[in-house]
Amino acid sequence: MPEIVISEFMDEDAVETLRARYETLYDPDLVDRPQELAEKLQDARALIVRNRTQVRGDLLGAAQKLECVGRLGVGLDNIDLEACKGRDIAVYPATGANDLAVAEYVITTALMLMREAYLSTSEVSDGKWPRSRLIGREISGKVMGLVGFGAIAREVARRADALGMKVIAFDPFLDEGDAAWKLAQKRDLPQLLGEADVISLHTPLTPKTRHMIDAKALAGMKNEAVLINAARGGVVDEQALADALRNGQLAGAALDVFEEEPLSATSGQKFADLENLVLTPHIAGVTAESNVRVSALTAKKVLEHLGGSQ
Repeated sequence: MPEIVISEFMDEDAVETLRARYETLYDPDLVDRPQELAEKLQDARALIVRNRTQVRGDLLGAAQKLECVGRLGVGLDNIDLEACKGRDIAVYPATGANDLAVAEYVITTALMLMREAYLSTSEVSDGKWPRSRLIGREISGKVMGLVGFGAIAREVARRADALGMKVIAFDPFLDEGDAAWKLAQKRDLPQLLGEADVISLHTPLTPKTRHMIDAKALAGMKNEAVLINAARGGVVDEQALADALRNGQLAGAALDVFEEEPLSATSGQKFADLENLVLTPHIAGVTAESNVRVSALTAKKVLEHLGGSQ
C-alpha cells in the first residue's frame, strides 16, 4: 500500500521526486472516486490534494496512519483543520507559489472587462462590425479596489500601480502600521465598493465572508464597475451578481470560483446569456510555471515532514 497518495493533478517531476523516496500512488482522477480514495489511504502517511478533495469526515476516518496533508494551493476550506489538529496531522499549503499566476489573471481579466471588445470573435467572423457598441474604457486612471490585502492582492496592487491605477484596499486584519499599506490607500468596505472601478476579491471563505458580496454590496458599487472573484466560491452571492449584471447595475464580472465546483449545467443556468460575464474553471492560480512551483514546494514540505518523523 502507498505511503503517499496524490488525488489530483501534480507536476510529474515533483511526483517522481516523491516516488524516489516513498511508495507513491499518483492518480489525478482519484478525487472523483472517494470510496476508492478512502481505501488507498488506509496505510498512507501523506495525502496531497488540490481544492476538490474533501479532507474531512469519512475520508479522514479511513486514513488512520495519516501524518500530513500537502495542499497544492493556498485555500484550506476543503480541509477540516480542526480534525487534523486534533489528530496531530500537519497541513502544508503551497504559500506564495501561485501568487504571480493569480495576480496576472486578475489584471488580464480587468483589462478585458474594461475594454469589452474581446468577446466579439463570433460576431466579427460572422461579418458583423460592432465597433460603436464595443468602445470600452482604459484602465489607466481608474481605481483598483482590493478586498483583502494579503500576498496575492499586493502583487495585484504592484501591477495595477504600474498601469497607472489608483489602488485602495480593505483588510480589517492588517495592522495599520504594516508596510504593505505603502502599496494602497486604506478604506472600509462600503467606501471601497463605492469608489473602485475594478473590485478584486482576495478573502478566504469563512462564516463571516460568505455572501459578503450580496445584493446590498452590489448596489453600493458604481454601475460602470467590474467585479473579479478569483478567491473563493461563496464569497459572492451568485444569483445576486447575475441579477445585477442583467439589470445593468454592474458593467461586468469574472468568476473563477463557485459555490458548487465543478459548476453543474443546472447551477450555471443563472449565468445564461450574460455577455458581460467571464467564467473560468478555478484556474487563476494554475499556469505551467505555477504548477511546477506549487508541486515542487508541496513535495519538499511533505518529504521534510516524512523524513523528520521517521
